[in-house]
Amino acid sequence: MTVSQIRDLRGTLEREKAEIGVFLCFEAPTRSMLKEAAESGFNTSPDGTKYPRMQIFTVEQLLQGQQVEYPRYARDNTFKQAPRSRAAAAENMDLPLQMDGED
Repeated sequence: MTVSQIRDLRGTLEREKAEIGVFLCFEAPTRSMLKEAAESGFNTSPDGTKYPRMQIFTVEQLLQGQQVEYPRYARDNTFKQAPRSRAAAAENMDLPLQMDGED
């Protein structure tokens, strides 16, 4: 667990245009890690509430009930959705059946 991992996450946030990022670790973060996360700034929700753009949590903190800060009224957009499969493509996948004794 190093400050370079926080920098990598920060770069990923910028590249993917993500609103927030969460770094989960087993041990307490170092001061330099906290500083790097704080320098990423804040995200402002439509109602004007500010949330840290990068948040660092230990497993212990999450088990104690601490939660990621984000607008709770908003639809949960935590993960990108996979594209829907096409029903027509699934219908075209019929395999020919062989009867016993046929090659």
